Amino acid sequence: MKVIETKKAPGAIGPYSQAFEVFSLIITSGQIPVNPADGSVPDGIAAQAEQSCKNVRAILEAAGSSMDHVVKTTCFLADMGDFAAFNEVYAKHFTSKPARSCVAVKALPKGVLCEIEAIAEK
Repeated sequence: MKVIETKKAPGAIGPYSQAFEVFSLIITSGQIPVNPADGSVPDGIAAQAEQSCKNVRAILEAAGSSMDHVVKTTCFLADMGDFAAFNEVYAKHFTSKPARSCVAVKALPKGVLCEIEAIAEK
């Protein structure tokens, strides 16, 4: 088991790691749309989904994997009314169409609108 860490994605805001490599899998923690360069969060679901996808990508690349190797994602939305706009951005990044769960939650850290976690092959 190996901890994956990169400065190109936001650091953990709690007692957890950005990701773990186990056997040939990369398992990421949920990525909220925080810009790792300055800690800012963009406005709106499209911009937030874009940043969350970039954060997942950065972690996967740090582990020697890629978005094309993702086999499963779990997506969390603060408002299921954002589902279509979220999907539009998500589809541009997860072109291999991995298995996915997408659920609405009452609230997300820092008041963000979305969070994405992924499992990928190395």
